Amino acid sequence: MNSPWLPPGPARTSPAPPDPAGGDWADIVRGQLFDRRTVVIRGVLDDSAANQAAAELMTLDATGDSRVTLHVDASGGTIEAAFAVMDVIDLLGVPVHILCVGRAEGPAAGVVAVGSRRACTPHTRFRLVDPDASMTGSAADLARWAEHHLDRVRRFHERVASAVHRPTEQVAADCAAGRYLSAEEALDYGLVDEIASRRATVYPLTGRSVGFRPD
Repeated sequence: MNSPWLPPGPARTSPAPPDPAGGDWADIVRGQLFDRRTVVIRGVLDDSAANQAAAELMTLDATGDSRVTLHVDASGGTIEAAFAVMDVIDLLGVPVHILCVGRAEGPAAGVVAVGSRRACTPHTRFRLVDPDASMTGSAADLARWAEHHLDRVRRFHERVASAVHRPTEQVAADCAAGRYLSAEEALDYGLVDEIASRRATVYPLTGRSVGFRPD
């Protein structure tokens, strides 16, 4: 049985590694994952990362009917970048399975929350926290920007709360406190559905384990 968290495709062998002289190593790996309908967000979730992920998700949606897997290992970033990815996930016509490996902090945690199926590795770290923001300008400009920013933060709290089935007030309070969550705590919180363990065993929220072997 194929793992839902590994890129779909034929049985994997042990091919020779890509030749770095033929292109950037990261681009080669990313291209191979894309061919298997897998998108990666790694590092800071800024506009550049969000735009690339959104474009890849939409391309895969347009070129096939099978699920897409999104790997997330990200921290920092902006609410605007998070919304760019979250809105695309909401609009796609194919399921988006999300696997968080490493960390998902701030806006990236919101991206994880909205997947149609969500998992993390056992040592993943989550942090619910509002992103830092700054603005310069006149007093009137600052007032208008602050009002707009607070509205965006409120909408972010509401979307995450809807995804994890918790009151918006609780999510807002946890973000204000900068709450950290372990993989087990994220499972209990409703941020993920499963914890993917070694040998690709998955532990769902019900406590029953479902075993499968990757190809």
